[in-house]
Amino acid sequence: MIDLYYWPTPNGHKVTLFLEETGMPYRILPVNIGAGEQFAPDFLAIAPNNRMPAIVDRAPVDGGEPIPVFESGAILLYLAEKCGRFLPADVRGRAQVTEWLFWQVGGLGPMAGQNHHFSRYAAQKIPYAIDRYVKETNRLYGVLDRRLARHEYVAGAYSIADMAAYPWIVPYEAQGQRLEDFPHLKRWFEAIEARPATQRAYARAAAYSTSATLSDEQKKILFGQTSASLPP
Repeated sequence: MIDLYYWPTPNGHKVTLFLEETGMPYRILPVNIGAGEQFAPDFLAIAPNNRMPAIVDRAPVDGGEPIPVFESGAILLYLAEKCGRFLPADVRGRAQVTEWLFWQVGGLGPMAGQNHHFSRYAAQKIPYAIDRYVKETNRLYGVLDRRLARHEYVAGAYSIADMAAYPWIVPYEAQGQRLEDFPHLKRWFEAIEARPATQRAYARAAAYSTSATLSDEQKKILFGQTSASLPP
């Protein structure tokens, strides 16, 4: 059994995509980030970066104590290695999947995240910041589109690299992007959207309400934290 500490954000969706594809048994333990539940001591013991998702594997392959894993990319790698799916065993295939996984966690996610912040949530609309991150998101879409012109999926066969990237493309309109400008990405996006596991994963999200409009208190919790905000 996998305990999944989850909220319906792009990073949260990555893990439900994987779990629904593989049929691994899991239970969702919601972490309401707008209410500050990511700062609870019990959660910080699992995810010291006070971000979700995180997991606890109650039945690790070594038969030992439960294993906690935080950071969405690390979770995808851990789960893929655990069940032997969506991560090639050969050295070349594995290298391609991991480099595109890292491209997402180091590039597409952070840049799109800043795009969301300055375009949708920042108290002051700063034209330079909005333009900077909309353009960088556009550049990254172009990188992905060129890759997908030569490959059905990001690293050949459907893999954790695709599961990592797809949820960050879902809010493309909010990111100031048009899929019509990226025909290969659009084809890939629609293929993943149509997968039954994708539909099940996003259906699970419907049980946890989120809103594009945040209260001032929620913004303070999500965007106003410093090291002093963490419990000792």
